[in-house]
Amino acid sequence: MQPTIHLRNAQPGDEALILRFIRGLAEYEKLAHECIATEADLTRSLFGERPEAEVILASVDAEPAGFALFFHNYSTFLARKGLYLEDLFVLPEYRGKGVGLALLRELARIAVERECGRMEWAVLNWNQPAIDFYNKLGARPMNEWTVYRLTGDSLKNLAVTATSSNDASE
Repeated sequence: MQPTIHLRNAQPGDEALILRFIRGLAEYEKLAHECIATEADLTRSLFGERPEAEVILASVDAEPAGFALFFHNYSTFLARKGLYLEDLFVLPEYRGKGVGLALLRELARIAVERECGRMEWAVLNWNQPAIDFYNKLGARPMNEWTVYRLTGDSLKNLAVTATSSNDASE
């Protein structure tokens, strides 16, 4: 018998559950040492005056099963917003039961409803089960692009040099 999957938008009060999923994803991706998010951070960023992202929660037979966290980006080439899937995570005991597919279908529905030009996400190169799943959906890797990231001191150092160069031009 196929389990009943229920999806809903996250609401204030869901922060502990969302953080549980985020930490589960960080463990799976071998990045737990980088996970410093707190419930207070999630309250501010997801449910504050100007939310920075949105979350869809999935449950199976009324038990929490997974989540998807997303936000809008923008394509200058399309002159339209896009939907960027930051995180998709399904608890191990619910994998292969349609939860991930249900979450992605809901995100695609939201993207179409909001007139997004595309939906994008990143996947770790070693995560073959996810890569196979996404390929079956018709998603294709953007192999000609390399993602770059600035964090910590490198980000702060670049910001400082921008401030000092802006001051020098005045």
